Amino acid sequence: MHTQSPARSLDPRMMVQLVSRTFALSIEPLPALLRDTTTIAYLMFRIADFLEDNTIMTPQRKVELLNLWINMLGGEAGPEALVEHLADVDPGDQEAAVAKQASDVLAHLRKLPPELQKYIVTEVRESAAGMARWQVRGPVVIDEADLDDYMFEVAGRVGHLLTHIFAYYFRPIKDLQEELMPLSREFGLALQTVNIIRGLHKDYERGWIYVPQSFCAEVGLNPPDLFQPENLEVAMEVVNTLADKAERHLRNGLAYIQKIPRRYHRLRVAAMWPLFFAVRTLAVSRGNRCVLESEAKITRDDVKAIMSETWRMGWSNQWLESYYERLRAP
Repeated sequence: MHTQSPARSLDPRMMVQLVSRTFALSIEPLPALLRDTTTIAYLMFRIADFLEDNTIMTPQRKVELLNLWINMLGGEAGPEALVEHLADVDPGDQEAAVAKQASDVLAHLRKLPPELQKYIVTEVRESAAGMARWQVRGPVVIDEADLDDYMFEVAGRVGHLLTHIFAYYFRPIKDLQEELMPLSREFGLALQTVNIIRGLHKDYERGWIYVPQSFCAEVGLNPPDLFQPENLEVAMEVVNTLADKAERHLRNGLAYIQKIPRRYHRLRVAAMWPLFFAVRTLAVSRGNRCVLESEAKITRDDVKAIMSETWRMGWSNQWLESYYERLRAP
């Protein structure tokens, strides 16, 4: 029997760079202790995300491995269990490479304060369970409530968890937690709606269409019809409906940042970057047929400008309002 050599252990921040350059950028402004905690939490979500979102496994296998991850987090399966079940996965797949480090990620988790461990494990387990539920259900999104349910499991819970982490380290955030929690859900839904718009074509190619049937029915189409060239003009109306939805969520994401006390500038900046990257991505996606044919992206210059300007001016809530409007302009 062939025994696979154990994967080389990676530094958690290096793991994040492998799977999300955007998030890797966004955690850099955080104070060191908070950055380390956020890194571990994010990696645990990304392990579940790989199990749910990869193109190499059947839905049945995805459900089995998501449940295994849930059991590992609950201590009902050993820390190496997932690695053994991923032995046949392409070692060149970066997302898979992180999933194969699951036992190392859990070892880093156990170094965190028990209260934080509890928050992280609870939200990641619930998220993985939600992903498994959707895999059993299949790629059918009936209406907006359906879409929000899916997006909450894969992104809204991330917003909840990050708010828990921020509140643990900063008492003023804890005092605001009741106000921030619903906005954190909205923040997560905002980023995920933009991701869905940006990845429409790629998701279609792998057999998933996250556009609600009800959105398509308004223009007389079924979801697969969106990608037929003869339907392009009408399909773009549906894309714009999604964009309007994203805009509503993004506005609440901005409100989330504005509620964070201005003296926590590093914390605010860490939240500003993904929000404003998404605002600008939405701006270049509106009316852009590329979202149905390939993918619309912002430029590196856009990214650099957002990072620079928010770092200098992001302490001002009034400036944030005006900058939001500037970025959303076509």
